Amino acid sequence: MNPSFNSFHLSRRALLRAVGLGGVAWLSPLTHMLGQAQEKEASQAAAKSVIILWLAGGPSQLETFDPHPGKKIADGTGAIKTSVKGVEIAEGLPQVAEVMEELTLVRSMVSQEGDHERGTYNLKTGYRPDPTMVHPSIGSVICNELPVDGVDIPRHVSILPGQWPARGGHLGAGLDAFKVYDTLGRAGDMTARVEPARQKNRLAGLKRVEDAFARGRRTDLDKKTTLHNATIQRALDMMNSKQLGVFDVSKAPARTREAFGDSNFGRGCLAAVQLVGAGVRCVEVTLGGWDTHINNHEGQATKNAILDPAFAALIRELRARKLLDETIVICAGEFGRTPKINGLGGRDHWPKGFSLALAGGGFRGGHVHGATDPEGVKEEPKDPAKVADLHATVMHLLGIDHKKEYKNLPFDRFGTLSEGNVIKGLLKNI
Repeated sequence: MNPSFNSFHLSRRALLRAVGLGGVAWLSPLTHMLGQAQEKEASQAAAKSVIILWLAGGPSQLETFDPHPGKKIADGTGAIKTSVKGVEIAEGLPQVAEVMEELTLVRSMVSQEGDHERGTYNLKTGYRPDPTMVHPSIGSVICNELPVDGVDIPRHVSILPGQWPARGGHLGAGLDAFKVYDTLGRAGDMTARVEPARQKNRLAGLKRVEDAFARGRRTDLDKKTTLHNATIQRALDMMNSKQLGVFDVSKAPARTREAFGDSNFGRGCLAAVQLVGAGVRCVEVTLGGWDTHINNHEGQATKNAILDPAFAALIRELRARKLLDETIVICAGEFGRTPKINGLGGRDHWPKGFSLALAGGGFRGGHVHGATDPEGVKEEPKDPAKVADLHATVMHLLGIDHKKEYKNLPFDRFGTLSEGNVIKGLLKNI
C-alpha cells in the first residue's frame, strides 16, 4: 500500500459522514468494508451511558476499596467479606460488599497529579492540564461522539457539582455539564417566574428585538436567526418537555428512595438512574469532603456512611430496570491517600497507587485489577493502570474510537480522544 496512505488518518465515521453510503460513486469494496466494520462496532458496543460518582477530595483506598487489615498502613481499619469469594473491601461499605459481583475494582491507578485541581482535571479529561488548551471531559466527548435524538433535556448533567465541574473544553461550552443543585435532584430555574400570558408577551418582545438585530448583521443564512434566539428556543423546549420530570425523585416509590439513603448524594444517584433511563449520555453526581488530612478515619467513615447505601442502591436499581448492561458506572476521586498516617491522624495526597470501582457496560463483574504493597514501602503498584488507559477503556465499551483524531485544535495541532490504551483485562468479553 502507498506509504502516504498509511500516514493519513481518516476514521470510518468521518469518511461515512463525508461521502454517505447512498452515493453511487462511492459504492466501492473499500467503502462497503468500512461500512460493515462501522455497523459491527456499533452493534457490539453494549454501553450507551455513563454515571460518574465523583468523590471530590480524594478518598482513601485503604478505607474504601483496598484495605490491608492487620498491616501497619491500615492503622486499625478492618475489612469485610464481599459477595465474591476472596475479595474484601473496607468495613465501612457493607452494602457495596453485597453487590461486589457486579463491580470491577482497580487497585493500581497511577497519576502524576497530586494537586486537587490538576488531579480532577486529569481524571475527568484523561489528560494532564495544558496551559494552551482545555480538554473536554469524558461526558463531553461521549455526547459529541454519540448524539441522541428525541431527548429535550441536556445529555450531559452534573448533580451537586463541586469546584471544578465537567467542561466541554475545546469542543465548546455547549457540551459543558448542565448543573443541578437541588437536593431532590430536580432541575432548578426550569419554571417560568411569571404567568403564561405575561411570559408569552415577554418572549414576543424579545423576538422583535432579535429579528431587528439579525437584519442588521450577517447571521446564519439557513436559519435566519441569531444564536441567542436558538438558545432561547432550546431552553423553552426543555422547560416544556415532559422529560423534565426525570430530574424529580420525589415521585419514586418510598421504598426506592429510602434504599439510596437520606442524603443529597443518595437522591442525586437516584436521579442519575432516571436520567440515563431517559436517554441522557453522562451524569456526574458529586460527594465532596474526602480530603482527610486530619482525623482520616473519622472523616472517611462519615463519607462512607453516605456512599455505601447510595452506590449499592444505584447498582441494584440499574439492574432492576435492566439498564446496568448499557450503563457504565465509575466511582472515583482525583487520587488516593498516603499509606502513612501523618501527625494529625490524617492521610495526605497519594496519586501513586489508588483505587476506583467500575460496573456495568461490559466491565468484568467480581474482578480485581492490580495490587498495592501491603507494607506501604513500594510506591509502584502491581499492574499499574494509567488514567488515560481508563478513558480509552470506557470509550471502547461505548463503541467510540479512542484513537480518533481531533483537528483544528489551538495552534493548528492534532490530538486524539485519548492517549491511553484499552485495559483488556477489565473487559467482560475478551
